[in-house]
Amino acid sequence: MAERQRLTIGEFSRITHLSVRTLRRYHEQDLLIPAEVDPFTGYRYYAPAQIRPALTIRRFRELDLPLPDLRRFLEAESSGDTTAGQDAADPGAAQQIVAAHLRRLEDRLGRTQRAVRTLRELLDPVAERAVEMEVLPPQSVLSVSLDIPPGSDLSWYDTAMRDLDAAADARPVLPPGGRYAHELFTEGHGRATVYLPAEPPLRSGAPLAVRELDLPRRRAAVATHRGPHDDLDVTYAAVGSFVARNGLHSADLVEEVYLVGPRDTDRPDHWRTLVAWLLTSD
Repeated sequence: MAERQRLTIGEFSRITHLSVRTLRRYHEQDLLIPAEVDPFTGYRYYAPAQIRPALTIRRFRELDLPLPDLRRFLEAESSGDTTAGQDAADPGAAQQIVAAHLRRLEDRLGRTQRAVRTLRELLDPVAERAVEMEVLPPQSVLSVSLDIPPGSDLSWYDTAMRDLDAAADARPVLPPGGRYAHELFTEGHGRATVYLPAEPPLRSGAPLAVRELDLPRRRAAVATHRGPHDDLDVTYAAVGSFVARNGLHSADLVEEVYLVGPRDTDRPDHWRTLVAWLLTSD
């Protein structure tokens, strides 16, 4: 490296506003390797061309890009720079890494904003979600019932809906729903029934898990939850409080009707979920 192009670590630190300690850490983490390291003194020297990459690394670390992803990004960038006139081994890899992380940041930001809105609601002593009594009419539905074991994720719901869609074929249907035992929430396991309103008969060749089910007329305390399901617990709390305050008797089941959901729109703020706390006929 020509002497006039060589920057000591102190000079490089002053230019980039990265501390000497941080630059040493970036070197140890194989993020920013000095252009030259004196084999006798161990002094690190940098090239002017490394200034922008250094600032880029700093921004990515501030945005919590995981170190393995950052290394892959830097390798992809370096590959693109050093293969001029040739096809890069993985074109667009750097951009894909950045795009994936930006999506994660946007998701995190959305969750944070929703949590802030919910906290403001919870801290407002007069804010309360609207709950009313309603009688849900009888319905003929196609259903999948199963016992959810402890520690399960929501893949069981996706599988049930795929089976129901296959069974319903192309017949017009009303919004899907689910009936869930309270112990699913209190114990983390229990009975669940996912359903799709559709007129019988069940067609031949339908998935074996699907059954016809006649839902009876049922009385419930209901509320319409608006938006994504991050704060669905607040709507449940409002409905449960209504039941307790009015001395109503729970049937140990809750029912959710997905009036507008992911099947209808990819905009979670447009989702609408009816939460119905089923009551006994007493």
